[in-house]
Parts: sequence; structure tokens; C-alpha cells
Amino acid sequence: MPVPALRHGARLLLVGTLITLCACTRQEGQDVFTQLGNGHPSELFQTSVDRMATLSMRDNLQSLYLLMNKLYLRNPNQWRQSGYLDAATAERQIRQAIEQRQPLAQLGQRRDLAALSYALSPEFRGDRVGAFIYAIGSMLVTAHGGRTEFYMTDAIDPLFVNNAARNIEKATWMLSQRQDANGVLLLFSNEISEEGSNLSFAVEFGKIVARLDLLAQMLDERYRRIGLNYAQSLLLMNFLPVQ
Repeated sequence: MPVPALRHGARLLLVGTLITLCACTRQEGQDVFTQLGNGHPSELFQTSVDRMATLSMRDNLQSLYLLMNKLYLRNPNQWRQSGYLDAATAERQIRQAIEQRQPLAQLGQRRDLAALSYALSPEFRGDRVGAFIYAIGSMLVTAHGGRTEFYMTDAIDPLFVNNAARNIEKATWMLSQRQDANGVLLLFSNEISEEGSNLSFAVEFGKIVARLDLLAQMLDERYRRIGLNYAQSLLLMNFLPVQ
């Protein structure tokens, strides 16, 4: 092939490459702007771990509220002891108490573990479903530093998150085992019988535990990396960045 033809082919290849790169860059830019437009401005103040913690808390509370609804359906006598007009009102009030960190009247000033132990005791008299869900919800919020949304200035202790996961595992077992003086379960949840099986409660609790475990691992790794980066800077005698 003559030299002029080679040069012409090279020009065409270069032009084609530039057009492709421009198109990709423009598309990526549009995708970034689209994602920013769909997000909330507060997300600019969240790291990836902060965002994950926020979404994990949101999903865990939603799972908890689903469990509350299912427990009321399995134990329809419970919401009537709460003093509310119906189960929907009871669910709404308990959800508000959890998210706004308000006390629950039937539990007095008990929260977190104290509320959980009392709610699963034979001595408790009242809406056991509402008390049980409130206790777990308040424990989750406490384990996350008293917040449900997280930003760069917030710190979450992975040990507390891990402990919350283990507490939920114990509470799930207690829920399926605790009985009153007559040998009747305090609350009906999972069911395995000749007519069929219903393990949806265990499945939903399992989802909460899995999210907590993943978050604890992510938090532990983040703090571990901070320590490693500092150790590496000392080893290499590097100054740490100040901006």
C-alpha cells in the first residue's frame, strides 16, 4: 500500500478513536449527573460505609416492622392489650417510639436489653408483640450510636453491631421456646406441623443478622485499614497528609 494511503488510514483510525472516547466520556458524565440527581444532597456527606450503614439500618427496621405485622396476625390478642384501636395503630405508634427514641408506656423506662428481657418474661403483662419489637428496635438504634442515618462525622463501633446480631439470634431462639405456666408459647411465630411449615419469622430475623454481620465486618475493615495506613507511614517514615 502507498505511504499516503497508510497516513490516510491512520488519520481515520485516530478520528474514530477520538469520537468513541468522547461518546464514552459524555455517556459516563451523563450517568454521573443522573445518579447525583436521583440522590439526596445529604449523601455528599456520606462515605460508602456511611451509606451502607444507613441503608442497612433502613432495611433492618423495615424487616422488624414486617415481623411486627406478622406477629400481630399470629397473635391477634396482643394488640388489644396495648390500648390502641387496632393493630395498624399499634404498629404506627411502636414504629414512632423506635425511630424517635421515645419510651413505651407498658415498658416503663426500659429500653434495649432490659426491655427485651422483660418482654420475654412470663411476668410481663401487656402487648408482648409491641414490647418485643420495640425492644429489638431500640437495641438496634443504640448499637449504632443512637442514630438511624450516618455521616462522615459519625462513628459506629463494630463490636456493638456484632453484639446486636448475637442478641437477635438469642432473642429469636427465646421467642420460639418461652412458655407460660401452662406450657403455652408466650408468642406464636414459626410453625412446623403436619399441616405445613411456616419459617418466615426465622428467615426475616436471619436477614437482619446477616446485614448486621456484614456491616460489622465492613466497619472493622475500615478501622483496620486506617491503622495499617498509619503503621505503613511510620515504617516508611512518611509524613501524613494534612489536606
